[in-house]
Amino acid sequence: MCGIAGIFHCGTPKPVDPARVSRMCDAIAHRGPDGEGVWTAPGVGLGHRRLSIIDLAGSPQPMPSFDERAMLVYNGEIYNYRELRRELETLGARFRTQGDSEVILAAWQQWGPACLSRFNGMFAFAIYDLNRRELFLARDRLGVKPLFTALLSDGSLAFASELKALLAHPLLRREIDPLAVEDYLTWGYVPDHRSILSGVEKLPAGHYRLLKHDAPPAAPVRWWDISFAERRRDRSEDLEAELLFRLREAVSSRMVADVPLGAFLSGGVDSSSVVALMAEASREPVRTCSIGFDEAGLDETSYARQVAARFATDHRERIVSAHDFGEIDRLAAMFDEPFADASALPTWRVCQLARETVTVALSGDGADEAFAGYRRQGFHAAEERARSLMPHGLRAPVFGALGKLWPKADWAPRALRAKTTFQSLAASGEEGYARALAVTAPEIRASLYSDAFRGELGDYRAEQPLTALMRGAPARSGLDRAQYADLMFWLPGDILTKVDRTSMAVSLEAREPLLDHRLIEFAATLPENLRIRRGQGKWLLKHAMERYLPNEVLYRPKQGFVTPIAQWLRGPLASEARAIGRGAALARTGWFDSGRISALAEAHISGRSDHSRLLWQLLMLDKSLTRLGAA
Repeated sequence: MCGIAGIFHCGTPKPVDPARVSRMCDAIAHRGPDGEGVWTAPGVGLGHRRLSIIDLAGSPQPMPSFDERAMLVYNGEIYNYRELRRELETLGARFRTQGDSEVILAAWQQWGPACLSRFNGMFAFAIYDLNRRELFLARDRLGVKPLFTALLSDGSLAFASELKALLAHPLLRREIDPLAVEDYLTWGYVPDHRSILSGVEKLPAGHYRLLKHDAPPAAPVRWWDISFAERRRDRSEDLEAELLFRLREAVSSRMVADVPLGAFLSGGVDSSSVVALMAEASREPVRTCSIGFDEAGLDETSYARQVAARFATDHRERIVSAHDFGEIDRLAAMFDEPFADASALPTWRVCQLARETVTVALSGDGADEAFAGYRRQGFHAAEERARSLMPHGLRAPVFGALGKLWPKADWAPRALRAKTTFQSLAASGEEGYARALAVTAPEIRASLYSDAFRGELGDYRAEQPLTALMRGAPARSGLDRAQYADLMFWLPGDILTKVDRTSMAVSLEAREPLLDHRLIEFAATLPENLRIRRGQGKWLLKHAMERYLPNEVLYRPKQGFVTPIAQWLRGPLASEARAIGRGAALARTGWFDSGRISALAEAHISGRSDHSRLLWQLLMLDKSLTRLGAA
């Protein structure tokens, strides 16, 4: 895993200062502590920071092709590079190294942009073709690896693995995009269609850009999409056998490395499944690591210990204080953009623990999105069935009125927490799922914004891109559309961003076998009753893993990493919560009603109500603005 950066002049090919590219790379040195390099030519500069994983001594970057007519910088892994190398050799390609980087170059020279469909892996890379005088930027199918771009005032396009590398360029404007603030308050992160800074973009997952010196910057081109439009009709036993085959293939292909390799083990279904299949494929004990909390209600280490014992792994665990609030400034620095998923802190901690003994760690991310493991997906499928029984003209006023009248009761048993369900049923399916996915509802956001900021937003609402995405999804049902939204919107914006930044902060490569595109494409064709059955999500995956894992691991309620932010904001972070509305960077923007924020903070601190998620969002936004120098 690595970090990349570069500069390309879309008009006249002006000289590129190598020191400027080097400074951009220095800003992401944590992504690649094992090597660095810069290459420039008229109108282009490429920079690289290397974390050595494969062909440790033989694949420095920037890397020239064998004929030295193309140059590459690359972040990621191509898991099928050996098979591709053999195919390319039969077509006349020659190689000097033993790694996957040179295979990407040869594939580009042989097939052009079509090379992307042949890669099985996670990647973001840039190739400058000296013959064609063009720059090819590409990102993997699901957005495991990031790539930021920005058009600058001198006519150049800068790109990098992280925003902090672009911030090292003196021509980058530090002007906040107000629409990104609306997006962030809604989702808890800035999704891939936006950046916190105006003029900065993220190359979307499954897209590429082809840029020429003598042409305006080309728009991104989609090269991959996932379709839920087809259904397999095979017997469930045959589908289960195929699923196991694809799982084994995905895991074993990600165990290739010339450095120590291990796995995260939370004791949940997904990471336990990965560890089970690693143990099956490995001659040596799998190295696993877990973290727990010093509060019993948050701790899952007993389940991880049970799985570790079952497969005789070389297991390490560490108990982390749940009151680890002193690290939030470091956390904000990792992400550059505001990021309010509180599980980022324990994710960072487990990455730190893993890095003490390994350089590569396999994770269980992706199964919930691919196999319908989130409860919200099942609720949405049920709500869509309910919508089909009542016309919208009747449904909207009936459930809309109930949604207004029903009290908000987060403390009550789930059966009595109907307000959100009524509000959802009053809307379209896409609008209902957007409400389920959102951290902050539209009416809450509207109450926080100042009149001036509402004017800046105009008619834009953060839910609009998500609902449009769902309506255009290649899907057959509400469950399909919910999973499509999670794979295309939530996964790259939240989950994969979290894992990339926290792992790379400690120079650890995280690999996600459950996001193998062949496995994802297979899962999208499964009948709905093999995804959710009797209220049980990921049904086929769990049934297939019964031969490996005990029922108390497979069928226990989903927990995930939890951080006690409500307690922090009533205790050690109470003063920071109060400062959000009064004197912090956020208060100086004029975007929010400071009196309203102060009232929410006091109500939370006193214990009268729980506004922890919203206050945490505002606190992380404040810290990001301070770091960006844009407040």
